[in-house]
Amino acid sequence: MITTLTPNPSFDRTLSIDRLERGGVMRASMVRVECSGKGVNVARALSRNGHAARAVIPGNTDEAALFVSSLAAEGTGSRTVPIRGSIRACFTLVETDGTTTQINEPGPELSASESEELVSAAIAAAADSKWLVASGSLPPGAPPDLYVRLATALPDADRRLAVDTSGAALDALVGTGCAVVKPNVAELAALIGRGLRTVGDVIDAADKLRRSGWRSVLVSMGWCGAVLVAEDVCYGPAPETDVRNLVGAGDALLAGFISAGGRGTAALAEGLAWARAAVRSMDTLGPAVTDSDRRAVQVTADPAQDWRVGEIA
Repeated sequence: MITTLTPNPSFDRTLSIDRLERGGVMRASMVRVECSGKGVNVARALSRNGHAARAVIPGNTDEAALFVSSLAAEGTGSRTVPIRGSIRACFTLVETDGTTTQINEPGPELSASESEELVSAAIAAAADSKWLVASGSLPPGAPPDLYVRLATALPDADRRLAVDTSGAALDALVGTGCAVVKPNVAELAALIGRGLRTVGDVIDAADKLRRSGWRSVLVSMGWCGAVLVAEDVCYGPAPETDVRNLVGAGDALLAGFISAGGRGTAALAEGLAWARAAVRSMDTLGPAVTDSDRRAVQVTADPAQDWRVGEIA
C-alpha cells in the first residue's frame, strides 16, 4: 500500500482549444473534468498501474463524497478530512500544438485545527504503507511547515516519505529528514537562489540539499528528462512520444519512481516510462504504462555535466 496526502486537491477542468487569443472569444472542442490534485494524481496513477493506493484529502461533505466515489471507481482508496471551505478548481487550456496554459485557484482557507487533523489523518492512514507521498501546494491558512510537521510525526520519514512541493513549503523543508524530495528545475533554482544552466548545476544544487537531510533528490526537467541525486547519480532524458498534455507528467514520474522502490536507476527508468504514458493523454492522468514506454527509456549512471538544461535532446 502507498498512501498520498494532497492538502490542496482540485477539480481539474481540461479544455481543448485551437489557439489561445487574449481578449478573444474561444470555444472548446473538448472539456474534461477530473477529481485531481498532485497527491491524488499519484494515487490514481498507482492504481491504474496495478498498485494499491489511497489518497488523503480535505473536503466538505458534498465535495469529499464526489472524490471518494470517483477514486473508488478507479480502484483507489481514500480518506477525507472534513473542512468548511470548498475544493478549488484548476483550468488547463490545451492548444492544438500542445501548448498548455494553467489557471489555478488558491484553494479553501484551512483553520489551524483542520491543518492539524490533516497531518494526523495522513499519519494514521500511512500506518500500513510502504510510502507516504505528500504532494502539492498548501491552501491558504495552512502553516508553511505543514510538510515538516508531517515528516516529524512520521516514523522513518527518512526512509518512506516523499514530498513534491514548492515555494515556502519547500523552503521550510530544507534540513528535514525525507526519503525523497522532488522539485522541478525552476523550483530547485528558486530554492537555492540562483540559475541552473547545466545538468552539472542541477546535480550540485541537489547534492547540497541532499547532504542537509534529504536522502535523495529527484529533479524533473521537463523536455530534458530527470536527474536522481542520491549517494549515486543517474540521469534519463525524456523519451520521445506524441505529447498532448504535459499537466500531470511530474506526478506520473513520482508515482512510477515510488512504485519501483524509490531508489536507483531502475526506479528512475520506471518513473520516466510512466511520465511518457501520461503526456500522451489529454487528461491529467494518462493511460497505464506499456512495455513500449519502458523500452523507450534510457538511463545513464554517468550523465554529462555540461549538458545545458533546455538543450538536451
